[in-house]
Amino acid sequence: MSEAKTPTPTPPGDTYKGWVFKWTNYIKGYQRRWFVLSNGLLSYYRTQAEMGHTCRGTINLATATITVDDACNFVISNGGAQTYHLKASCEVERQRWITALELAKAKAVRMQAESDDSGDDFPSSSPRITQGGGSQNSEVQSALRTLSNKVEDLSTCNDLISKHGSALQRSLAELDGLRLTGEAGDKIRQVTERATLFRITSNAMINACRDFLTLAQTHSKRWQKALQAEREQRVRLEETLEQLAKQHNHLERAFRGAAQANANVCFDEDDDNEFFDAMEEAPEFITVPADPQFHKSVSFPLPELVPLKKRRTRIPDKPNYSLNLWSIMKNCIGKELSKIPMPVNFNEPISMLQRLSEDLEYHELLDKAAKCQNSLEQMCYVAAFAVSAYSTTVYRTGKPFNPLLGETYELDRKRESGYRSLCEQVSHHPPAAAHHAISDRGWTLRQEITVASKFRGKYLSIMPLGTIHAVFEKSNNHYTWKKVNTTVHNIIVGKLWIDQSGEIDVVNHTTGDRCHLKFAPYSYFSRDVARKVTGVVMDKDGKAHYVLSGTWDEKMEFSKVMQSSRGGENGTEGKQKTVYQTLKARELWRRNPLPDGAETMYYFTALALTLNEPEEGVAPTDSRRRPDQRLMEEGRWDEANAEKQRLEEKQRTARREREREAASQRTSSQSEEGAPHDSYLALWFERCEDPITGEEIHIYKGGYWEAKERGSWESCPNIF
Repeated sequence: MSEAKTPTPTPPGDTYKGWVFKWTNYIKGYQRRWFVLSNGLLSYYRTQAEMGHTCRGTINLATATITVDDACNFVISNGGAQTYHLKASCEVERQRWITALELAKAKAVRMQAESDDSGDDFPSSSPRITQGGGSQNSEVQSALRTLSNKVEDLSTCNDLISKHGSALQRSLAELDGLRLTGEAGDKIRQVTERATLFRITSNAMINACRDFLTLAQTHSKRWQKALQAEREQRVRLEETLEQLAKQHNHLERAFRGAAQANANVCFDEDDDNEFFDAMEEAPEFITVPADPQFHKSVSFPLPELVPLKKRRTRIPDKPNYSLNLWSIMKNCIGKELSKIPMPVNFNEPISMLQRLSEDLEYHELLDKAAKCQNSLEQMCYVAAFAVSAYSTTVYRTGKPFNPLLGETYELDRKRESGYRSLCEQVSHHPPAAAHHAISDRGWTLRQEITVASKFRGKYLSIMPLGTIHAVFEKSNNHYTWKKVNTTVHNIIVGKLWIDQSGEIDVVNHTTGDRCHLKFAPYSYFSRDVARKVTGVVMDKDGKAHYVLSGTWDEKMEFSKVMQSSRGGENGTEGKQKTVYQTLKARELWRRNPLPDGAETMYYFTALALTLNEPEEGVAPTDSRRRPDQRLMEEGRWDEANAEKQRLEEKQRTARREREREAASQRTSSQSEEGAPHDSYLALWFERCEDPITGEEIHIYKGGYWEAKERGSWESCPNIF
């Protein structure tokens, strides 16, 4: 049977529709009809168009029986003249209809029973509810009825799963008893294994449903009694308050009458026109101004409130300058792009140091991780933080400015968010940047990233090298991970787009916990969601505790693993897979929406818009002070290109001078071993061996924030 639409299971009570064959007579046989299941009634039509005007027949499932003939046939009868012999397109489709019909029948029976017993549920002697209490009573009772219906739905599903699961196990046992060999035997064993997995999962769900039903049934009557008691108490309180108000008014009138009589005050004989002034209550204590000489000695100084700086929310729109990209890139295939001078037309008005600082866009994930008592749950937040760093790149096809050697960038958000960070370009060839961030909320982040890039003709590969460290003060947990590769597609023809692909291992070196994250590369032929990321959090023994899923550009969720088992081996999958039985997924992280007009502002996030904002007190080497970058942000690209060439030539001259000095020192000491070609020493970071990874890296040695507080920048080189 060809179907216009294959129906899918829907929640109880919702409409279920689809094509089914119905037996008409011995001449015409089975004819294709459109069936609709809604509110406990099964109706059919010759076509979908008939639904608006002509129904060919209807059966009330509350009084009907549902039986199965064979693989595809089933019968619905109300015991009278109405009997439908139906045939589905396949056994799976028949089972979908049987499940939907049985759920609808169970609900129809409950609704009928409720309508018959409705007079007993709420006796007419229930307490009087005043001032809108009747509507509240109705709402509460409606909510209780809805909850009761959902509990009954769970009970019905529980019975159906038990029933169908037992039947499946019996059928599999019968097949296994046939002792088939060869391919048929292998297929049966595969089905048996999968049925076993289904049984494990179903049993877990059934047990959870049973526990829920027990709790709901145990507490339902108690809740109703408590609610009834609350309503009765409310009525009594309202009546008591009404009596007290009357007594208060009577006493007040009597008191005023007595006072006026004693004062020989004449009253108007018309009691209905009496008016009384409100009495002022006697204060419990009296305050008087103190002697002026005591004011200074007893006054308390108010804290000086410093308002948070209002950050900018816009930058000048990107000019519409056209440039033939291929004319520049055609001679760069296979080369390292950091060594090739590029015009600012390909850039965005931000440096690589500022882009590195954008890793802190979702610093609140580390704030939450610092509060976790459980290291495995903490791992989930750290892994989500590692993924979130890529969300800012989804539309960012512009190239950041290559930092000059010795260039720095500070991001001080201590008052707003509790953290501040510092980046410094510590090497020019290969380009490397060191980054250190510390938060008052109990975490430290550090990294040294070297970026290698290759132009492959149709696409550009960007390969970050280096390790990221996150350390939490309270637990002393120390995490490390690396970055995945970034690919910029459609360099020659088409619209540029970015993809992230590869695998990340987030490791807790304190506990041995590990999270393996996989960034799936985009594929036109894949049915998976684009930019997909999956991960599993495991303890030191390799036992899975959480499953992570989501996308690197939108959100990440995590689910607690209750049970895991191995799937089919050497079957259709071709390899062994692990099946995780998990609880409902919870959201870890979600990307912040872009600001209005972001498409004209290089697709910057709200944080990125503030990174190049001029700020007083920063070091002379700070990226905000870089003139070519500032000119580009202001839309003066020709001047920016000229300034960029000047700075690059100045940097090359400084490098040659350092090499000459280093060569002179080697000659004077008559020693050439161990002397580097470039003797540059970073200002705020020092080179040492990483105690965790054993890598030679730059680690923050301190002093920057103290120098800023003093306003002392004598040690900073003149790089601009």
